[in-house]
Amino acid sequence: MTEQQQKTSAALSDEIKEFLQAFKDRDGNYKYFDRINNMMAAGTQSFVVDYLDLDFFNPTLASDVTRKPDEILEAFNEAVLSLLKEIHPDYEQEIHDKIRIRIGNYTVQKGLREINADIIDKLVSVSGMVVRSSEVKPLAKKIGYRCPNCNEITAVVELKKLASKKPSKCPKCNDRVELEIDPESSIFIDFQLVRLQELPEDLPAGQLPHYVEATVMGDLVDQCRPGDRIILTGIIRVEQEQFGPQLKSNLFRLRMEGNNIEYLGGRAGSKDTRTIERIAISAEDERQIRVIATKPDAYEKLIASFAPHIYGHEVIKEAILLLIVGSLTKKLEDGSTRRGDINVLLVGDPGTAKSEMLKFAAKIAPRGLYTSGRGSTAAGLTAAVIRDKSGIMMLEAGAVVLGDQGLVCIDEFDKIKPEDRSALHEVMEQQTCSVAKGGIVATLNARTSILSAANPMYGKYDPYKNITENVNLPVPLLTRFDLIFIVRDTPEKEKDNLIASHILEIYRDAEHASKPAIAIDLFSKYLAYSKQGEPALTPEATDIVRSYYMDMRKIESEGMITVTPRQLEGLVRLATARSRLLLKDRVDADDAQRAIYLVDQMMRTAGVDVNTGKTDLGVLYGKPQSVVSKEKTFMELFRGLAGNEYNDVEDKVLVEELVKTGKFSDEEAKKYIQKFNREGQIFERRPGFWAKA
Repeated sequence: MTEQQQKTSAALSDEIKEFLQAFKDRDGNYKYFDRINNMMAAGTQSFVVDYLDLDFFNPTLASDVTRKPDEILEAFNEAVLSLLKEIHPDYEQEIHDKIRIRIGNYTVQKGLREINADIIDKLVSVSGMVVRSSEVKPLAKKIGYRCPNCNEITAVVELKKLASKKPSKCPKCNDRVELEIDPESSIFIDFQLVRLQELPEDLPAGQLPHYVEATVMGDLVDQCRPGDRIILTGIIRVEQEQFGPQLKSNLFRLRMEGNNIEYLGGRAGSKDTRTIERIAISAEDERQIRVIATKPDAYEKLIASFAPHIYGHEVIKEAILLLIVGSLTKKLEDGSTRRGDINVLLVGDPGTAKSEMLKFAAKIAPRGLYTSGRGSTAAGLTAAVIRDKSGIMMLEAGAVVLGDQGLVCIDEFDKIKPEDRSALHEVMEQQTCSVAKGGIVATLNARTSILSAANPMYGKYDPYKNITENVNLPVPLLTRFDLIFIVRDTPEKEKDNLIASHILEIYRDAEHASKPAIAIDLFSKYLAYSKQGEPALTPEATDIVRSYYMDMRKIESEGMITVTPRQLEGLVRLATARSRLLLKDRVDADDAQRAIYLVDQMMRTAGVDVNTGKTDLGVLYGKPQSVVSKEKTFMELFRGLAGNEYNDVEDKVLVEELVKTGKFSDEEAKKYIQKFNREGQIFERRPGFWAKA
């Protein structure tokens, strides 16, 4: 270092020292000097300097932070250490090589698409979503080498890069020997690799998301997990690509060296970090939102504003709005939680605008992702463990983790492979996503609402079959949906005419035909604002939900499953979501009635046993009561005819006796004989005679 450089370095350190000692906050406290004084008591090795404070106190210094970050941050470290030396010399010795100054509230923000060669070695701030994070490893900042011959520590190498060369000979005894690393004279720091990707809502249509690899060190490691939305402040570095052991390329890649992490829209467990809401709602927006909510037709207006280019489907649109807003997640004292997110499944004929509704929901939700089931794997939906090119194991987040505290729309839900689809069971009820692979065992948050669409097995929905026979989805998954809607394409002259007019009008005058009642930007802000509400259940609403539940439990209760406690929780979630949507502070009787209406609509379509025409949730839970009752009758009658000796039962006699019960027709009786034969419960011992297996 030249004399001139030393002078400037000393002058710079003095300027920073003055800022740290003299800066006062609004209350007149010495903000940074007090922090340095408390470092030993708190045991911290770093603290955040607010960029706005620095800009206010010394604008030249603030602009130098952007242009010459390495120099300024080094001077900051020296200034803090020299102040610390005066107050706590012992602690200064302890953290001499570990001290870190972080820049907070940094205003030079850039998008991930703007990170290019022009800003190498400059300090920038980017917002994005963490999609990968590696395991934490120690990185050497200084390495001491010991010579096995003369036993001297021969070289201490200061490292600026991730890779370094080992000296080939001992400089003391000049012998060409294999030098050993001496851990005691070396300094190590925690190191982690993180990949930051563009936020889905910032992604231009049809473009691949941009990402940047970032390295975080010291107390920044493990500060962010896959799925977290963060603002990362750091210095852009450049690394040379390598084609082989000896061959280096002229191509380089950009990497970000993390300096500070702040969170977008808050995060569970973050106390001392700045949180910024994703959708900025101004005072004027809030006033307009309040005006909309106070109007008597507010609910109808909100439903009409959802996908106005799709005609009809009001009940489904209402359900999707409630799903976007969601209910409150209740955390109990024993540590368990009650799910607040609502899950909805749309099953229906092709061409009924299911995918359009899913895409619109993902677009207007404050945090929404859209994915298609065809080609989605368990790892892509939940989380995966991969090995980075550097050999470090990394945890990569999938769709439901990235959509944490938001909405994930999964189209073609029935096309996901069964083994991949089973990964969603935990997500839909426990709201977490567990992964155990490659030595990494982790549970990630997946507090997301799932809106799915599926097509019937044979192209068109068969009204003479129950939902489980129409859709290729397992029963445990079906029961996790709060609402299931069957969208059927039935010809109705009047309705068809209105749909045709609506579609043709959009083609003729797109601007006016699909104009929403509430402007789409304001509508999105309205939904984000309504998610903040915390309405309480009123005794009236509780009584209405309870009486409905009790009524449904006793409906013709000959062992029939009408509703289960899972539906009861679903009713509470729907009622709370409606109350939040209308910005109320209490869940009243109207909200409870509307929730019951939506569940009734589901019961009338998905929950009806086609054999009896009665409501029976057994159709979602595997077998409707009518089938269970027939199977029971068949086996009881067969046992009676066979007797204790398990004699053979003649085909003709069995059919006659089954028809006599009044539950079977002649054809049905024969079908059930074949069914039980296929299932291996009875077998044909000789032609025309059946025996118990």
